[in-house]
This record gives sequence, structure tokens and C-alpha cells, in this order.
Amino acid sequence: MIFGFTEDSAFTTALVLIGAGSLLFGAFVGFFVGARRSKQAETLRRPRPERTNSPINLQDFYALTTTLINTVNYERVLDIALDMSIAAFEDAQQKGRLVCAVLLFNGDQLIIQSARRLTTADLRNTFYGTEGALAESIQSGEPVLIHNSNADPEIRRIVALSTCDSVYLIPLRSGLDIYGVLVFGHPDRNFFNRDRREILDIVSAQAISAMQNAQLYNALEEEKERMMEAQEEARKKLARDLHDGPTQSVSAIAMRVNFARRLLEKDIGEAQDELYKIEDLAVKTTKEIRHMLFTLRPLVLESPGLKAALTAMAAKVNETYNQNVIIEIEDEAINMLDMGKLGVLFFIIEEGVNNARKHAQADHIWVRITSLSPDVGLLELEDDGVGFDVQEVTTFYDNRGSLGMYNLKERAELINGILQIDSHPGHGTKIQVFIPFTEAGVDRLWKARS
Repeated sequence: MIFGFTEDSAFTTALVLIGAGSLLFGAFVGFFVGARRSKQAETLRRPRPERTNSPINLQDFYALTTTLINTVNYERVLDIALDMSIAAFEDAQQKGRLVCAVLLFNGDQLIIQSARRLTTADLRNTFYGTEGALAESIQSGEPVLIHNSNADPEIRRIVALSTCDSVYLIPLRSGLDIYGVLVFGHPDRNFFNRDRREILDIVSAQAISAMQNAQLYNALEEEKERMMEAQEEARKKLARDLHDGPTQSVSAIAMRVNFARRLLEKDIGEAQDELYKIEDLAVKTTKEIRHMLFTLRPLVLESPGLKAALTAMAAKVNETYNQNVIIEIEDEAINMLDMGKLGVLFFIIEEGVNNARKHAQADHIWVRITSLSPDVGLLELEDDGVGFDVQEVTTFYDNRGSLGMYNLKERAELINGILQIDSHPGHGTKIQVFIPFTEAGVDRLWKARS
């Protein structure tokens, strides 16, 4: 003993420092995934802790910690967390005695996602976490230590723990979210002393941080794929619009020019009339192309703002397609949104107006943005057209060429909004997007949805 510290507590203190540093480093990993290789190389160049006579294998523990914080596969994270626990405690005397498992929520059930020294039958078990130590740990969010696992209504179902006189459960918790529970068992009733529990708590904290980093990385990968799909769909939409609009018009112009050239040889007056028609068609085609360019990059959105951009869009739709679009915007509502969300809203509106113009046969299309509360706003797209059967269209949507409804839903999700479509044949269509202004608004919307 030196200055009142035991060897175990000294090692625990060292591990706490390692754990705290690892947690901080782990937080940065999620945001700087591109720097992972250089960080790994730097870590490998660091000297490893010397082996000591302690039952805690610091060298293996440190190596696993380094691997854990650089792992972006959450299943691998769980395996490493269990290996860290075993590496921390097992020496020649303790080898093979620690039983451990990770239980993760799958819906309202807990399943065994990863384990060490559980039986094959144990791995097929599922739990509800509503009774005994599991329920206590989940509900309190705090670790629980029990000494009579065979009396616990859920833990006793794990055969491998039947010989364990000491079981320690740690909830995998981050804020209000609980992902599951780490379960450790040992035949020695006094095995999970304060020092060992502190080490397992560190392992748990590191596992949670690494899981969050892995989830963030996976979310970034999914978002990248979704952006690529959105770009591909934008290219397809542009190709369709060009084919259905300007391309057809240019082809018609070419045919009419050829016809006018032949008329020049027979009837000059009729040829002049045809040239006037060609001029009108060329002007119309120019307007269509300008409208397409405007919707691709509405520069007015970047300076005067969304209201001015929508007003300009409505004017161009009326000028180009003779379609009435009525804009009703509350300034207070759009002032609550940043430029990124305003851009997404513009494209939702443009998509909705374009769909209504093509399919609704409506005399009027209304665009409204209002505030429902300080936390939530509402975008409404309404028309007085022919309407449609929403369920029928949704059911057979995979067989349709257009992805308009899918685009609306996907873009609403980009701003954490909720999309609702109300339409009936002969009664027009109303599209609503509920928009959160704040984090509290996000919570309110998703609680209402669930």
C-alpha cells in the first residue's frame, strides 16, 4: 500500500483515466470519421502499459480500448466490450469463470446480441425486462448487483448463470434512451467488488460511446446513399421534364420550319402565318426552359427569401402553364426556419405544385405556411382538382413511373417533418407537412405520430 491506495484501486484509477480519455476521443471519432486511419497509426506508435502482477491485464485492456473507439460496426463494438471485460479480470486462477452477455432491445423484447460462455439454448432466449433485476436496472438506469440469480424471474432462465452466486447488470443508457443491458456473472459471491464494478462501468460507458459513434457513422453512410439516390432521381426528373416539355417543343419547331420553307415556294402569306406560330412556340419553349432553371436553382430564395421565391414561382407557373397558384405565407412561420429547411420546403412545394399542375386538372392551387404553435408549423398544398384514391395509388406505387409522393415524404423527413395526404376522387387534394421549429417540436410530432 502506497499513500493509502491498494494496488487494485491504483489500477482502477488508471483505468478511469484511460476510460475518460477514451470517451472524449470516442466522441470525436463520430464527427471525424475521415481521420480514423491517422488516429489508429498514432495510437499504434504509442508505448503500451507495462505488464504488472495485477490480476487486471492492462496491456490487453488497453489494446481492446484502442480497437473499440475506432470501430464503426456496432455488433463488433459489443463483442469487443465483452472481450474487454474478460481481459480486465481473467488471470490463470480466474480463467473461464466470468460469464457475460449483451441484451439489446428489439421492439419491446430483449434479445441476446452477443455473449461469452452462454449455452446454445441461452442464446435463443428472449426477455421483456419487466421483472426482477432486469426491470430494476432498466427503470432506474443504474447498475444492479444480485446474489441469488436462481430466484430472479428472468435471470434464472439463463442456464449459464445458474452457478453464479454474483450477477452484475449495467444498463446501456444514453440520456433517456436505453439500448439494452450488459449482464456479468461469476461463481464467487464477492467477485464484483467496488473496484471491479467501477471497471465494468467504464467498459459500459465506452461501449455506449462506441455504439453511438457506430450509429452516427451508419447514419452518415445511409444519408450519403440517400443523397445519391435523390441526385439520381433529380437527374431522371430533369430528363423526363426535358423530354415532355422543351424537347417536344423543339421537335415541333423543326417540323414547322420545314413546313414553312415549303410554303415559301407556294404561298408566301400562309408561310408568314406559319412563321408567327413558330415564333410563339419558340417563346413558349424559352419560358419552359427558364421555369426549369428557376426550380433547379431558385436564386431569389437566397436573397429576398422563401416568400419572394414562391411568389416568383407562382408567377412563372401562371405565365408558362396558365395555372393559378395562390401563395399565403405567414412571415412569423418562415422566420423560425433556417436557410437549409427553407430550401427543402421550397422543393416540397415545387414538387407538389408540379404534381397538381400535371395531374389534378385544378383551377386553383393554394400554398399556405402557418404557425400552429411556437414549436410547430404547417405547410399546406391544396387544389380543387379531380382528386385520387390515396390507398390505391400507394398500394401500386412501385409499378408507377413517377416518384412524386415518395419525393415529398423523403424531403419532409429531411426536416423531421410529418407528411399527410388527404384526397378523394372528385374532391381535390390536400397535402400537409407538419414542420418542427425546435427540438421540442420534433419530440411533440414524433410522440403524436407514435
